[in-house]
Amino acid sequence: MTKPPKGSISRVWKPRAAPLPREKGTAPDGRAERASEQAIVTRKLDEMAANRDSWTPFAQSGNRRYSYYRRMKPTSSGPAARTLAASLREEREARKIGLRALADKLGILPQLLSVWEKGHRLPSVEDVSAILALLGVTGEKRDRIRALARHTREPNWLASGNTDLPFALTTRLDLERTATAITTWSPLIVPGLLQTPDYIRSIMDNSAVPIEQADRQLRVRLARQAILTRYEPIRFTALLGERALQENFGAAGVMSDQIDHLVAMSERRNISLRVVPAGIGYHPGLIGPFEIYEFPGSPPIASVEHVCSTAFLHEDTQISGHQKVAKLLHKAALSEEDSQALLREAAR
Repeated sequence: MTKPPKGSISRVWKPRAAPLPREKGTAPDGRAERASEQAIVTRKLDEMAANRDSWTPFAQSGNRRYSYYRRMKPTSSGPAARTLAASLREEREARKIGLRALADKLGILPQLLSVWEKGHRLPSVEDVSAILALLGVTGEKRDRIRALARHTREPNWLASGNTDLPFALTTRLDLERTATAITTWSPLIVPGLLQTPDYIRSIMDNSAVPIEQADRQLRVRLARQAILTRYEPIRFTALLGERALQENFGAAGVMSDQIDHLVAMSERRNISLRVVPAGIGYHPGLIGPFEIYEFPGSPPIASVEHVCSTAFLHEDTQISGHQKVAKLLHKAALSEEDSQALLREAAR
């Protein structure tokens, strides 16, 4: 026992009691360490009986929130899964319903709904149906989103016909938002991320697109271009066919302004623009345009766009095939410096 300190006031002195043993996982002050609610729920589930896999999302057992975690699907980074996640988020935000408010109505944790909307986990078709019912999504849109939920584990996804075009755009927006690098090959048209407003309007004017829809597509396409100039911009590699510079879009000044814009954008550190000369003979790029999206911690996704359909490819063989073509195009293309010189010459 230690002695009381000298000069202390006159009072009964007692030695300090030894601290009680602290349980593992608690902070020194006796409070539980800050842990996510999802981790707590997962730990509780592991402690529960293993033979209760028959729980349903809306079981009347008093454990409705836990049952969602028991049925949680593994992570997927495929194009259909990404589109489903983005579509669920868009439908909720369009109705100005908060994530927590919707989660409360569903009887689940907000963290679970969040990982569904981010595409980190896959909801079941029943979960998606419940969300759509609470949001009031009906008709063809409901059927299309439910179809996405049934095909989220498929590596490739084809968006075909006018009914799928909004979903194709949703997928493309999500890919551009989450990618760290994009490689695009465009043999005949300037890539959308590098198009000027007048160039876009000239395309819309000759595509029989209604005025209201054309204005909306113009705004969306210009907004997409922000990924090139934002803080920590995306790395963008554009392989452009020389014939795309020889086409006449709109009035005389449209192409001149467009080429000037290409020169300015090619000077940005995050953008590599290289022109593939015309008349060099056959190469695989002549088959058609494509884009490759790269992500941190997940495999790349390639997209191939046609008149009324867009294919999003996730299989290794599909990705490697497009990557090989991109390497061949890099070899055939002019250097960045020579490409800029060609652009300046074309702008005169």
